[in-house]
Amino acid sequence: FQSFQNVGREKKFVFLSKKIEPSSVLETAPLLDGLKKELAWNKFSGPTFTQSYCWPPVAWGCDVVAISHQGDDPLLYIPPVLKLLQESDYQALPNRSGVSLILCPGWKKAQVVFDLLKTYGKGCRHLHPMLIILGQNKEAASQMEIRDCKIVVTTPYNLLRLLEHNTGLLCTVCHLVLDEMEVLFSYTSEQVFTILDYYKKATAQAQGNLPHQIIAVGTQWNKHITPLIKEFMNDPHIVITVIEEAAIFGNVQQVVQPCMNSNRTAELLKILDFTQRNLQKVLVFTDSVTEVEMIHKALKSNSIVSLKKHKESKCNAACVLERWRKMHNSGTPAVLVLTDDCLQSLGITDATWVIHFSFPSPAVFGQRLQSMSDNFCTGIKDSAVDQGDTKTKSVILLTENSFCHAPGILYYLKHAEAEIPEELSDLIARVQESEKGENFSRPLCASLKTFGICRNRTECPDRHQINLSIDAAQNIAGEMIETPERVTILPLFIVHATNYFGRIVKKQKDQYTVLAKEMNDYFKVPRHRISVNTTEKSVFYGLHEGAICHRVQVVETPAKDEENVCKVTIKYIDEGRTSQVTSDQLLHLPANFQSLPPQAVEIVVCRVKPIDNEVEWNPKVTDHINRKIKGKLHHAKVVHTLGKTVWVDPMVGVTNLPTLKMWINEYNIRSEILSTGLGTDNPEHVGEIQKLCRQIPVLDHAESLEHSTKEGTADLEEVFSPQDPSIQENAAERCNSPVTLPSSDVVQTKEAEDSTVHQQKGCHPPVKWFQNDVSVTLKLRILNATDSKCEFSREKVTFSAYSEGKLYVADLELYQSVIAQKSTCVVKDTEVVIFLVKEKKGAWCKLLKNKNVHVSLDFEHWEESEDERLFTVG
Repeated sequence: FQSFQNVGREKKFVFLSKKIEPSSVLETAPLLDGLKKELAWNKFSGPTFTQSYCWPPVAWGCDVVAISHQGDDPLLYIPPVLKLLQESDYQALPNRSGVSLILCPGWKKAQVVFDLLKTYGKGCRHLHPMLIILGQNKEAASQMEIRDCKIVVTTPYNLLRLLEHNTGLLCTVCHLVLDEMEVLFSYTSEQVFTILDYYKKATAQAQGNLPHQIIAVGTQWNKHITPLIKEFMNDPHIVITVIEEAAIFGNVQQVVQPCMNSNRTAELLKILDFTQRNLQKVLVFTDSVTEVEMIHKALKSNSIVSLKKHKESKCNAACVLERWRKMHNSGTPAVLVLTDDCLQSLGITDATWVIHFSFPSPAVFGQRLQSMSDNFCTGIKDSAVDQGDTKTKSVILLTENSFCHAPGILYYLKHAEAEIPEELSDLIARVQESEKGENFSRPLCASLKTFGICRNRTECPDRHQINLSIDAAQNIAGEMIETPERVTILPLFIVHATNYFGRIVKKQKDQYTVLAKEMNDYFKVPRHRISVNTTEKSVFYGLHEGAICHRVQVVETPAKDEENVCKVTIKYIDEGRTSQVTSDQLLHLPANFQSLPPQAVEIVVCRVKPIDNEVEWNPKVTDHINRKIKGKLHHAKVVHTLGKTVWVDPMVGVTNLPTLKMWINEYNIRSEILSTGLGTDNPEHVGEIQKLCRQIPVLDHAESLEHSTKEGTADLEEVFSPQDPSIQENAAERCNSPVTLPSSDVVQTKEAEDSTVHQQKGCHPPVKWFQNDVSVTLKLRILNATDSKCEFSREKVTFSAYSEGKLYVADLELYQSVIAQKSTCVVKDTEVVIFLVKEKKGAWCKLLKNKNVHVSLDFEHWEESEDERLFTVG
């Protein structure tokens, strides 16, 4: 193990299972001279810190596991693999194809790797890299031949399809690469291990003394890496340059200890009482000088020998470090209390315990763990090993004030498979609830609209809930959809295979056709083409493209250049596409051409998605659909509308035969996609969209919630009820009818009903409450509540959720004031607990201003002592 290495000016962390001398300079790296020149020609700035440790063992032909923040970069392995393939051992092999096999998590990454191989493999003899993306077309798989090819790039699903027809392919493979292994193992672990089993059998049966190497690179540790190393690798080199991931591999036990903020010192003393009996070397981290002094004083008064270090300490780092080492050598438990800013100057790496007295941010968490790096385990541990026997331990004191950084730490603890206390999960739920509004103005997630799911909600920046003010404010005008059973659609801009922008064309007299003719006639007159001097955001302009004039809207206006002309980003409001033009191309658009609303709508074809768990359509499918449908009339049935988006199923290309007064169906878009072999059925799509829209009254802001719920749950269930799920392809008569969101104007003009009447009309959950001098606790009896929303204000609390298909709403006007910022809501399996912090201490004679038959006292908890309160006390 090497804890630090100097490469350049900056110190970096690296964990190694075996000693490696890094190749930190390109000139001396173990690569081909031609490849070095090619890298330099392409302005390659490396090798990076991780590459300097990965390239040598890969070039030696050793098995390698590498984890780094740059673990998704194929240049971690491509240069040394190319060097191996040019060695004499391989060149002497006659008709040797597919010597190297690279498995990628999807077609997009496979394309990136393939492009890099073509770029950097120019100087390699007989390389001929091959990209294989077959899809579900069995005939294509049976006809696939791999000749004169040294590297094959594909995905696990595609390789298994290929192996069905070419079982001997793995017998020729000497180097197997797992690219982004954590993604491969997260979504295709079964397929990857099937391939590894095949490869293990193939290598056992291979003739001759050929090398066999497995290279696995990624950004995170994954539980499947352990069996990969133990069952399929031969004494691999493990390179980890992320301290948090090294801590997982190094078997650091993560412990979360819930406690009240006022009891942290007492909890610390209990922990240190145990460590004293085990001669541990303990670091106690906090984020303030005051707390260091306070902890040091408390330890001293409890006869625990300790050291302290912070920026105001008189004793320097060398002095503290020497005393720290002498304490442990003399048989005394070594305890050092310090602030985070002192750790680097001390350079401690041999601690055995770290106690996070102050809750760590993700940034300092890794630095604190690094102080134990000398004691990380270097060998693979069995998953059955008892964590209690591990040498290193990280203890986090979790209090009610640990809001800020809790989500990031929870994500890591789950990743490390640590035990998560209920208090931390509750805390995260409260933090996430408070942060929902932050992305409420973002666009609705494109993946959610297109496929009904978003595979990675934790990192997706977009919205996954309905915002009435955005999604319903620009709802499609009713006259644009004359008969939802069959609308005529003209797709003009193809985003991908199932998502387009275009117009809904009226059958009788299409308003836009009339407008377009009038605009073209108007701008044919030269004096009418008046260029604008200054452009303004959101304003409509005219734009000439050849003989056609478009209506456009400026969406972005950058600063002007020296010639007083700037590039502006525009949106074609009747087509949906965006583009960049110079400002002098924009023309003044008369008001009579602006009266017709923008005609572009978003069109989503339902019930089809990419194969193999892919998150994006392969360009082959998109290109095929683009050629097939762009600018051609289609008939479609609208199954759902939301804002200016329509979901259609089916959507059929048609040809008009005016002499016979009939339309002929030429193709069904969904069938066209399935015929490529790169698409598959997505039966849950429409249901997921309808489920999303049923959440509207719950997930919008408090004002919208108040208006919407007063419509009554019966009306809501009628408007947003699931449609017939048995939609079959080419059966338009059985498709769902459209569900149009209520206009915000209509909702807001509804007369407000009396609160008591509303409570009787809606589904009001039973509520029991109890109090003490500082708080009020409400328990709402709702089983398995979903899509919950709780809004706090000074004199009111509003809660809503779904349970077993019913919407429950509790709109409670409080007798006295509470502190909204400190009040919390926790959803459990059998009930919902709402905790209110009183603005003024003292007993309330009642809970609500107005009597509510659903609310009653909870006598079982009325005498509950302060020490027995819920953890969620603010």
